[in-house]
Amino acid sequence: MPGFLSRLTQRVANAAHEADAAELAQHSVALGATRISDIVDRGLADVRGELRSLTLPPRGKVPALIAELYDGTGTVVLVWLGRREIRGVETGARMRVQGRVSYRKGTPTIFNPHYELVPRVHGH
Repeated sequence: MPGFLSRLTQRVANAAHEADAAELAQHSVALGATRISDIVDRGLADVRGELRSLTLPPRGKVPALIAELYDGTGTVVLVWLGRREIRGVETGARMRVQGRVSYRKGTPTIFNPHYELVPRVHGH
């Protein structure tokens, strides 16, 4: 039975993740944002989502703060050059981001995006 319980737990977790993703995508589009899955190379993007991860390159390289924004339909990488931290920009934060998209190794990326921290709405 351990295999059955493990599979059941995984199915419940996947269903919850899919419901959260759908809600996040619906909320973003309702606020007038473009779905990340719809942004195009060299186009201007106005997207909303939740920061999934933050990373910093090793100290010897150019200072940069790198984040991954997820809106329920896809992810876009955000790169702030010359920064190692930005107040309020942390994993789990909701943001509105605007900037020019550049695809790097197949991944949509926005360098030095204009951003706005968005408060969480009850239930979202």
